[in-house]
Amino acid sequence: MRTDPKIQAMPSETLSPMKTRSLISLLCLLLCSCSSWLPPLEERTESHHFNTSKPVLLDNILQIRHTPHNNGLSDIYLLNDPHEAFAARAALIESAEHSLDLQYYIWRNDISGRLLFNLIYLAAERGVRVRLLLDDNNTRGLDDLLLALDSHPNIEVRLFNPFVLRKWRALGYLTDFARLNRRMHNKSFTADNRATILGGRNIGDEYFKVSNDTVFADLDILATGSVVSEVSYDFDRYWASHSAYNATHIIRRGDIPHGLQELGYDDETARQALLRYRETIEQSPLYKKIQNRQIDWQSVQTRLISDDPDKGLDRDSHKPPIADRLQNALKQPEKNVYLVSPYFVPTKSGTQALAKLVQNGIGVTVLTNSLQATDVAAVHSGYAKYRKPLLHSGIKLYELQPNHAVPSTKDKGLTGSSVTSLHAKTFIVDGKRIFIGSFNLDPRSARLNTEMGVVIESPLIAGKMERTLAQTTPSYAYRVTLDKHNRLQWYDPATQKTYSNEPEAKLWKRIAAKILSLLPIEGLL
Repeated sequence: MRTDPKIQAMPSETLSPMKTRSLISLLCLLLCSCSSWLPPLEERTESHHFNTSKPVLLDNILQIRHTPHNNGLSDIYLLNDPHEAFAARAALIESAEHSLDLQYYIWRNDISGRLLFNLIYLAAERGVRVRLLLDDNNTRGLDDLLLALDSHPNIEVRLFNPFVLRKWRALGYLTDFARLNRRMHNKSFTADNRATILGGRNIGDEYFKVSNDTVFADLDILATGSVVSEVSYDFDRYWASHSAYNATHIIRRGDIPHGLQELGYDDETARQALLRYRETIEQSPLYKKIQNRQIDWQSVQTRLISDDPDKGLDRDSHKPPIADRLQNALKQPEKNVYLVSPYFVPTKSGTQALAKLVQNGIGVTVLTNSLQATDVAAVHSGYAKYRKPLLHSGIKLYELQPNHAVPSTKDKGLTGSSVTSLHAKTFIVDGKRIFIGSFNLDPRSARLNTEMGVVIESPLIAGKMERTLAQTTPSYAYRVTLDKHNRLQWYDPATQKTYSNEPEAKLWKRIAAKILSLLPIEGLL
């Protein structure tokens, strides 16, 4: 059989050393120039939040009782139910008359995400100014849609620490790792400078229980009053920061007509799923309360805790770390601390600090994800090596079971119905003060990502939340302890059995987590 001479010749063709060096030099030159492709910030237009002082539709819809400046006093409503969390966001968009300022780490192009995009576009159509600030780490596949939104004269989209290379994003890490490794993890949703939503939820189906495939246990607050102005001023800082670029200056190629088409629901299956979800939302308690103008607000003292956006470029080293400011706001514990964090990497110094609390007679309880429940196994590996030191110091450890129902009770703090993974970030001190926000107890939140949240002074809310967690956590989370041979063990409340390995996690997952725990990557977790 005869062989094609062209194919036969290919293996023998090799690049000369000079050509190889030239190609490598050219590739390095292209990669090194990536960071220089960022557009000048001077091209941005300046804007600020609106000080809406006169009565607005939101005041009537939400029965707002406090002015934005009211000596730290805010009215809050806990959004622990995913359907209520969506209903609150939809209500703010549909009631807004002047402005919407939205800041998110993740905004997915799924049923809930596209529905909110659609509502935003309709708000812009009726004259509402929309400022949308998204972290660029999770916008893959959204370029057309973002350009379509930005094409509306009342909508402006900015991207935080954007990737210049849109298709081959990973290449950006080769030359611009220090910047691209720092992400904006903040979440806030503010309408007319009169009402805001902040907490742990991103925008996506898993956060709003659109289906039962994946649901995160999470927590937000809907708030009016003093904290709203704090959030608005904070948004202005990020909007004008040196990390926020106009989407149109970053996305150089895009199909606006296709993006506009994506705002609709041309697919019949998607349209039917959307209709079913809207019916579910209309059955939620908060939706009915909004319709009846009967939201049961709780008046509390609040304080916004937020990173300076300079942290996104490592320019905030002269300012107090967010962990220190959060600790000062929560004050020194006197009796107990309850920490809920989906990603928990206490580090050596953090473990020592928690151990010192226990030595001083303060009870410390931690609820985090089990290996099988977590969606980031690398972070779990960073936590796993601290389990024994934490337990030796007397700290109580619980790990959420995957696909388990978290009890749903009023004023309690996690979420309702079935979940696959914990996502709420909630810290309770002495049953008096609570932090709800985006901050995880890990090095990434402390040193790399920008974070935000609110400290709430309320013995009523904090006490109820702490009691509910104390009563219900043992029924839906593994209790981690040490046996008489100093080996880890997990007690399963469902089966009343004790396991010597990470429950429900496959062997390969346990091995992978073990290997990751040996790598020097803690600072990145």
